[in-house]
Amino acid sequence: MQSLAGKVAVITGAGSGIGRALAQLLAREGCDLALADINSDTLHSTAAELRQQGAKVSCHTLDVADRAATYAFADDVLAQHGSAYLIINNAGVAVSQSIAELSFSDFEWIMGINFWGVVHGTQAFLPHLLQNNAGHIVNISSIFGIISLPSQGAYNASKFAVRGFTEALRQELCNSQVQACCVHPGGIKTNIARAARFYRGIDGQQDAARAAAKFDKFARTTPEQAALAILAGIKAKRPRILIGKDAHLIDWIQRLFPAAYPKLLARLL
Repeated sequence: MQSLAGKVAVITGAGSGIGRALAQLLAREGCDLALADINSDTLHSTAAELRQQGAKVSCHTLDVADRAATYAFADDVLAQHGSAYLIINNAGVAVSQSIAELSFSDFEWIMGINFWGVVHGTQAFLPHLLQNNAGHIVNISSIFGIISLPSQGAYNASKFAVRGFTEALRQELCNSQVQACCVHPGGIKTNIARAARFYRGIDGQQDAARAAAKFDKFARTTPEQAALAILAGIKAKRPRILIGKDAHLIDWIQRLFPAAYPKLLARLL
């Protein structure tokens, strides 16, 4: 891939975690940035830091589940920056609850952000990328878009959907210069577990703090390491990016034991 310097990078969920780390990394690459997040405080904090470093940054408070708002966001980005090249649909949330007890409101909430947010972000910017016959769409799934676990049915559904959507998109773009890739992070040291709607864990317990502590134990990849892996994958035009040794191990287990992996993973988790 050619240099990203001067290109416009659009990142949702940019106020914290992987989104913030990507904004910092892409600013160092010389990108102009259009940053979006539902949390205005963390969004503007990220933007202020990057502006002090000389980056051109626009801020957009956005609920990606809102289709009209996402299309208006795309219009604002193009009006302010003149173009968009790198679209990173990163915003995401989590719910931990058994399928039998999962409420429709929680299911709709997580699908609205994790899946429809990706669809909205992709479709809002795709016509512009196709018109220019250039650009890259990066959709953040999860290792839980490759394997499933009990109590994660809603999260699994959203992340498997992102994977299927992105793989179909990539095939549809094969005769263009627009790229699409799906990212599957393993355990990343972010606040997603603490911000989750937590009801019941794998072991049946209802202690959100305990679940977050367990997540921290397995989350060994930093957002900065994840951002570096994503950037390397973008530059190499990889269709799929696995992040973290745990993601590579789990993917390997699922490939070798597609029916038996739940029992194997139960021994590890």
